[in-house]
Amino acid sequence: MDWLRLAEDLRALGLRGRVADRGEAGEEVWISFRAPGYAADAQVDPRTGAYRMVVTDYGLVAVLNDLHKGRDAPGGWKLFLDLSALFLALVSLTGLLLGVLLPKSRRAALLVLGLGGLLFLALALYAAR
Repeated sequence: MDWLRLAEDLRALGLRGRVADRGEAGEEVWISFRAPGYAADAQVDPRTGAYRMVVTDYGLVAVLNDLHKGRDAPGGWKLFLDLSALFLALVSLTGLLLGVLLPKSRRAALLVLGLGGLLFLALALYAAR
């Protein structure tokens, strides 16, 4: 089976996204496309060229949710998410460091840090049970 040709032929019919999975089941082959908020599955009979497609577009909220999680997102988007996470971690750590090093705000910063740690621990224990 020429999977690349099949994928490009299906894209010409309007499918989009990356190929997430493919396989053979008896006389038919199937291929799945995924993109943020989008799924398309096609079953093709290689002998006759007949096909069945199921295309699901989940809408804007699903697109935003998938992009937020990095699910089915292109590599550039995943790099952007990683860089954003590093930037936010750096901002958080510098804010914590400033709060602890400045004498006027040290007590309040340590109190908020302790309460936040306890809240995190309580939520983690609750989620683990």
